[in-house]
Amino acid sequence: MKNLSTFSTDELKYFIDESAGKVIDIRPIAAYNGWRLQNENRGGHIPKAKSIPLKWTRYMDWVEVLEEKNIRKDEPAVVYGYDGESTRSMAKKLLDLSYTDVRIYDGFLSEWSANKELPLDRLERYQQLVHAEWVKQLIDGERPQEYDKDDYVICHSHYGYIEDYEKGHIPGAIALNTNWLESTETWNRRTPDELRKRLESLGVRHDTTVVVYGRFSAPVYDEERFPGKSAGHLGAMRSAAILLYAGVDDVRILNGGITSWEDTGYELSTNDVDPQPIEDFGAEIPGRPELMIDTPQAKEYLAADDAELVSVRSWTEFIGDQSGYHYIDKKGRIPGAVFGNCGSDAYHMENYRNFDHTMREYQEVAEKWMEEGLTPVKKLAFYCGTGWRGSEAFWNAWLMGWPNVAVYDGGWYEWSNDPQNPIGTGKPE
Repeated sequence: MKNLSTFSTDELKYFIDESAGKVIDIRPIAAYNGWRLQNENRGGHIPKAKSIPLKWTRYMDWVEVLEEKNIRKDEPAVVYGYDGESTRSMAKKLLDLSYTDVRIYDGFLSEWSANKELPLDRLERYQQLVHAEWVKQLIDGERPQEYDKDDYVICHSHYGYIEDYEKGHIPGAIALNTNWLESTETWNRRTPDELRKRLESLGVRHDTTVVVYGRFSAPVYDEERFPGKSAGHLGAMRSAAILLYAGVDDVRILNGGITSWEDTGYELSTNDVDPQPIEDFGAEIPGRPELMIDTPQAKEYLAADDAELVSVRSWTEFIGDQSGYHYIDKKGRIPGAVFGNCGSDAYHMENYRNFDHTMREYQEVAEKWMEEGLTPVKKLAFYCGTGWRGSEAFWNAWLMGWPNVAVYDGGWYEWSNDPQNPIGTGKPE
C-alpha cells in the first residue's frame, strides 16, 4: 500500500512520547475500555490512542468521527487492532480518504499487552459497562469475564410503554418500567419502602447482578406528547442510577443498549418473561445515599468552592429559550450551575454518546468537563429536567472512578416549582 509502513514497539513508544501524530485503536469499544476480548494478558488500550472501531466504517457517518477526534489528513497516524487483516483494512480506508501518512502496528497482542512494563489505559469501572457478547454468554449459562455469581436479572427499561418490550427484547429479559422506580408526581426517586417492594417483586436482592438496557427510537419533541417513551436506553441510565443508589451491589449497563445486541447479530425475543419475586432485598435502602442529593444539598453545592452543580441540558434549555418538556412551564437555569451540554434536546445525549449509542470515549468526556472546571477532586452533582440525562452523565463520571459524584434528583422540575428559588436566563457572563 502506498505510504504504509509497519511500526515496531520501540518506534511506537517514541511516536507516542514525542506526540508525533495520532494513534488509532480499531478494536471494539469494549476492548478499548478494558475487556479482554482475545484473552490478552492485560485489557485496555495504548495511552493516547483514539477509539475508532473498524465496524464503524460500515456507516456513512464514520468519516465525521475522524474530524471530531481531530484525526487530520496532514498528520501521521498509526493504526492498531487485534489482527493484521483488520489493521490493514482500516489503513487502506484512511489512504482512500487521502490521508497521506498512515502506519500500522501489529504488536498489540504479542508485545504491548503481554509486556507489563508497557502502559495501558482503561476505564476504571469497565466491568460495569458490559458488551453484547458478555450478555450472550451470561444467558447461555457460560461464565463471562469479571462475573463470579449465579444470580442475575436482565432488565429491558421502558417508560410506561410495554409495547417497546413486547416488540422485541433480549431473551430472558424482564420489563422494567421507569415509573416503578421514580414518582410520576415529582419524577424523583421513589421512597426506600417503595423501592424495596418493587425490587423484591422483580427478584432483585442487593447482591443480584442487574444488567440494564433500553432502546433508542429517535424521539421527536414537537411530534410526540411523551417523547420519553422512545428514549428507553436513556431511561435505562436513570433506572441504573436508582438501582445503584438503592444498594444493588453489581449494576451493569449494556453499552449501546439493544442497538449493540442487534448490531452483533443476536436475535430478539417476543416471549414475555415474568419476574421471580423474592422475600427480602437483604440490605438497608438506600445502600448508597450519597449518590442522590436533593434541593437543600444542591444549594450547598452552589455555595461551596469544592463542589459544582452540573446542568446536563441543551443550550436552549440552559439559556431559557425553552423548558425542554411538555409538562414543565418555567424556562431558565439554576444560577451558578455549570453547563454540561447534553446535546440537542431533553431526549438526546449526542455529546455523551457515539453515533451507535455506545458511551463516548471517556477521555473525551473528561476533557470537555475539565474545560469547564469540572475535575475529579470536586464534588459534582449532575442534573437535568427530571433525572434521566443527569443520570447518564453521572454514570460517565462513576465509571471513570471519579470519587464524589451524584445526581441532583429534583433537577429543574423541582427547582423551578419553588417560587423562592432564583432563575437565570440568557447567556451567562
